[in-house]
Amino acid sequence: MVRGLRIPSVDPFLVWLAGTVLAASLLPAKGQVAAAFDVAADLAIALLFFLHGAKLSRDAIMAGIGNWRLHLLVLASTYLLFPVAGLLTVRLAGGLIDPLLAAGVLFLTLLPSTVQSSIAFTAMARGNVAAAVCSASLSNLLGIVLTPLLVGLLMQAGGHGGAAGMDSVKTIATQLLLPFTAGHLLRPLIGRFIDRNKAILQPVDRSSILLVVYTAFSAAVVNGIWHRVGPEDLLVLLLASSAILTLVMGWNALAARLFGLPRADAVVLFFCGSKKSLVSGVPMAGALFAPAQVGVVVLPLMIFHQLQLFLCAWMAARLRREGDAQAPAVPMPPRGEAEALARASALGLPIPEECRPGVVANLDLLAAHARVLLGEGKP
Repeated sequence: MVRGLRIPSVDPFLVWLAGTVLAASLLPAKGQVAAAFDVAADLAIALLFFLHGAKLSRDAIMAGIGNWRLHLLVLASTYLLFPVAGLLTVRLAGGLIDPLLAAGVLFLTLLPSTVQSSIAFTAMARGNVAAAVCSASLSNLLGIVLTPLLVGLLMQAGGHGGAAGMDSVKTIATQLLLPFTAGHLLRPLIGRFIDRNKAILQPVDRSSILLVVYTAFSAAVVNGIWHRVGPEDLLVLLLASSAILTLVMGWNALAARLFGLPRADAVVLFFCGSKKSLVSGVPMAGALFAPAQVGVVVLPLMIFHQLQLFLCAWMAARLRREGDAQAPAVPMPPRGEAEALARASALGLPIPEECRPGVVANLDLLAAHARVLLGEGKP
């Protein structure tokens, strides 16, 4: 069957995200209301990282942790290749965009990989799901420490703003690391409930992000974000995000060949090594930057996040079709007495005449079930 070009469907969360930015632009929180939203956002971030810690499955990590070469390649892509691409992009962009937006571009390249979408796209593309769980979880776990360190090293040294000493370290420790650790330590007690109710808890994840985005953009709007960010800036951000994503994806595809990774592991490197986490990035920006700067800093991340979802969805569907095409054909059981006798003769297996009706009936039944499993018939 010939398949045409498929346009990835839009994640409803992206629509909610855009609506939240619009709401903050039209009705920003001010004064005491803004202060209340700040407290609520801090609590939401703590809850978010607590749930991430509780959802981190040790069994899944142990299942894929032995593939150390793959995990090192993913971490190198996330914390070495991406920052280099970010520094080059910011250098080339020069004075084309606002310096704080340039800081946001660099900041997004210092973040950990995503978890849910990386695993989902790996599964869709017929990749090594156990290794994807391990790589994405390890990336996020290390990111709680590595991202603030990289922000302090690369952004302060380059004059892009960012973390400010012990205050940021304290915020990261108390608002992110402590809840994450507590959630993971409590997993033996609450892990089964978390795993059974992922569909119920997902809105908690997303509503927390929306709350933080609204709070951040409200502060940014009050401080004149849309007076300093115009359509040309958004276009430059889109081009910069496209350049970074193309560079990283291209290198990861090449690295998979250079290191001789099997196809299933190459898929993991491609998706886990090419993603940046909005879920981790927005709270980290809130901890590492001044409140008035957060909305501007996370704007490049939001653009990059939408771009990576569209492109990765398209690539996952393409890789799945390629994997299905390369899969060996499944031989169907013979149908009817003539086919059964011919197949038996080719295999050198005689079928006694008195057994033929029963053998043929069983083979017909097996063939019917096989067609149902392959999607070629009705159950």
